[in-house]
Amino acid sequence: MQNAIDILKERGFLAQCTDEEALRKLMAEGPVTFYIGFDPTADSLHAGHFIALMAMSHLQKAGHRPICLVGGGTGTVGDPSGRTDMRKVMTDETIRHNCECFKKQVARFIDFTEDRAIMVDNGDWLRSLNYIELLRDVGAHFTVNRMLAAESYKQRWEKGLTFLEFNYMIMQAYDFFELNRRYGCRLQMGGDDQWSNIIAGVELCRRKSSKTVFGLTNKLLTKSDGTKMGKTAGGALWLDAEKTSPYDFYQYWRNIDDADVETCLSLLTYLPMDEVRRLSAAEGAEINRSKEILAYEATKIVHGAEAAAQARSTAQALFSGGAAEDVPKVVCAAGEKLVDVLTRGGVFASKGEARRLIQQGGVTLNDLRVSDEHYVLGDADFSNGEAFLKKGKKKHYKLVIG
Repeated sequence: MQNAIDILKERGFLAQCTDEEALRKLMAEGPVTFYIGFDPTADSLHAGHFIALMAMSHLQKAGHRPICLVGGGTGTVGDPSGRTDMRKVMTDETIRHNCECFKKQVARFIDFTEDRAIMVDNGDWLRSLNYIELLRDVGAHFTVNRMLAAESYKQRWEKGLTFLEFNYMIMQAYDFFELNRRYGCRLQMGGDDQWSNIIAGVELCRRKSSKTVFGLTNKLLTKSDGTKMGKTAGGALWLDAEKTSPYDFYQYWRNIDDADVETCLSLLTYLPMDEVRRLSAAEGAEINRSKEILAYEATKIVHGAEAAAQARSTAQALFSGGAAEDVPKVVCAAGEKLVDVLTRGGVFASKGEARRLIQQGGVTLNDLRVSDEHYVLGDADFSNGEAFLKKGKKKHYKLVIG
């Protein structure tokens, strides 16, 4: 069987590793227990988590055992990594709710039967810690000057880093130590922006228990120009069908730039790499076929084969001028302003954004361009209680009287 490290490298996941050769040897000797943590900052995982879940899945398929850690403890503090300001402090009830949502979504990627994987919540140990004991037992192994050198802290230094957030690295490091003690966890994985926090955990395990453990980061999901992927006009690309419909999820990957096709096929599908390279080498109109395959495969993983097939048929029907049943629906009433309906229905993030696109000629209602930003929906706009709206060139919606 191909070594898991080689799988991650071939598919383009691997960014940094504390000791790649030693970890490769360890994985060749037998199953390795590893973990990835997910802080419950929302009630759904998003496209940025997709790549981490795929990396976890590939390692499990290669024979290793994942621990999925939800941050019921670290979520009370908030990771400052990649942030320009402090995260909103959430209530315990919100944190618990978000953790439960995460657990359901992770189960689509990971097989938890017969102890093949473990789901844990770091609130189980972090919330019961005695502060003075933690300072003496764990804090003594951290130096402030080294912590401040971490990229996650340096980015916040000028704008202000709260002492609450400053503790995050210690808490994440303690997670690794606790998972190693409880479950024999030997590897922590995460996005490349987590490197400093992961190194802290590796060092804490070495200093407190003389255990050799490893850290590994995967590349972040970015476009060929270096900008983050998975952002839409309405916000994040969520893995929850209630927040981002399977159709919109499918359309996002169908419409990526040609230059990003190989990266996305490698990271976000299970297709063999020979097939990935063949599809990515397509040119002209054929590259669109490759994007359709990418969109179908990614949607199938996140939402299931039936939803992926329906999203594909919907897109094909709309592209050919037809209509389909699972186009995102927006409930409205005759007599309402179109801008109000589209903002309330999430088609646009704000009324200003809706007005701008209407002014630019980017909104059509029943194949007729809407030019009036104050347009009021009338009975004549609806046939059997429905009207069809197109936003830009690709986004389709069904307005439904309700």
